[in-house]
Amino acid sequence: MELLGSPLRTPYTQPRSTPTKFLPPIPTASSLQNRFPPSPLPNSFSSPWMPRVTKPTLGPAPRSSQRLTPREALPPISHQTALSTRYTPGDWYRSNLTNYKRSETARHTAECLTADSSRLIQDKYQQTRKTQAESTKNLGQRVNDIMFWKSELRCEHAKMVEETNALTGMKERLERALANTEAPLQVTQECLLLREKRMGIDLVCDDVEKQLFVELDIIRSCQERMRRHLEQAEAQLASNRLAQHDVERDLANKQAAHRIDEQCQQLRNTSTGISYFRGVERVDATISVPESWANFTDKNILRSQSERAASAKLRDSIENLLVLTDKQMQHQFNCVNLAFTQRIAEMADAKRKIQAQLSKTLQEMFHLERSIEAIQKAIRDKGFPLKVAQTRLDKRIRRPKMELCRDPAQLRLVSEVCEINETIQSLQQRLRDSEDVLQRLAHNKSALEHELVVKSTSLFIDQEKCLAMRKTFPSTGRLLGYV
Repeated sequence: MELLGSPLRTPYTQPRSTPTKFLPPIPTASSLQNRFPPSPLPNSFSSPWMPRVTKPTLGPAPRSSQRLTPREALPPISHQTALSTRYTPGDWYRSNLTNYKRSETARHTAECLTADSSRLIQDKYQQTRKTQAESTKNLGQRVNDIMFWKSELRCEHAKMVEETNALTGMKERLERALANTEAPLQVTQECLLLREKRMGIDLVCDDVEKQLFVELDIIRSCQERMRRHLEQAEAQLASNRLAQHDVERDLANKQAAHRIDEQCQQLRNTSTGISYFRGVERVDATISVPESWANFTDKNILRSQSERAASAKLRDSIENLLVLTDKQMQHQFNCVNLAFTQRIAEMADAKRKIQAQLSKTLQEMFHLERSIEAIQKAIRDKGFPLKVAQTRLDKRIRRPKMELCRDPAQLRLVSEVCEINETIQSLQQRLRDSEDVLQRLAHNKSALEHELVVKSTSLFIDQEKCLAMRKTFPSTGRLLGYV
């Protein structure tokens, strides 16, 4: 019986098959040694605890032996032959000792490997915890940096919004003030136009006319400066909005990054939602470094601050312009009114001679102007029916194939468009006629004034027209843009 774990003995090269008829008689030990000399095992199969086993060399068996039974084919084994194929007690003890040593060595190796594995696991665990703690700490520092810049951006954004609203309010004031200067300008131009209707010797360049031209120049100069400042305000508002947009976009990005980094900082090994993302560490989607990242936000804030300073300076300039405009226009308005008063006093005697006829002429002109407005409104009102009819025709053109029928509806729509066009043309002709009549009335009035006393006509223009219109001069609040 072989020991467990021992190497196999060397097999024979050929199977032992000895026919009965050719078996020799049972030999003695000496004859066996002479017949079968000992053959040592190969080195690879030898062992200190294995016995030396002899290997008999047999010749080929004759064919007749293959037909023998196993009992007839096996020769009887002697006592010495059986003892030569067994192990000795020393071999048995050496085999056990070798197995013990091999087992001890393997067990020691396994114990060392287990201890090293435990130390490796603990070291890697501590290293992983340290690395994760450092990553969490870095994420916390990053979150703090983002929060700092977020607070700076929020503060700057609030200031920029406030400044933009203030500049927008100032721009609206400037627009209202500019719109309110149109009425005085029209009054001045109307006064000049009306005074051009003076005839005869009264058509002179008096002090009233000089003051009116001065007033006209002042108003136009103020309007030009207002328009220039209005363009500057629009450009500044665009710059403010661009800077505000950059701040808002940066702030939105900071908020998104803060939310992501805060979520990353709060992630733990026991958190839900964590998963494997193979190869994500090889993806480098970064486009900035901490220095360029901070400089980008700092530049946005500095640009916003610069735009706010320019906006505040522009607001002060607009405020000064409005105050100066109001002062100049009010002063010149009083000068013109004083000149009108003096001129009216000089021609007061002629008022009674031309008042009745001139009032009738002016009344007729007033009605004609109302009629002209009514005709213009009627022309505008005809636009919607014309659009409806033309739209219907345009849509009916898109009917498919044989549906493009010249039916009564089509004919009526065509005639409707023609009728509306004829109506508009007739109204336009009437409008031209009315305007021509109004112009003729003006000429008739001039001719009537020429027939009347010239000074009475000039008094009417200055007192009834010019001075009456100048009573509607805008107040200080309107010129400052508050109303």
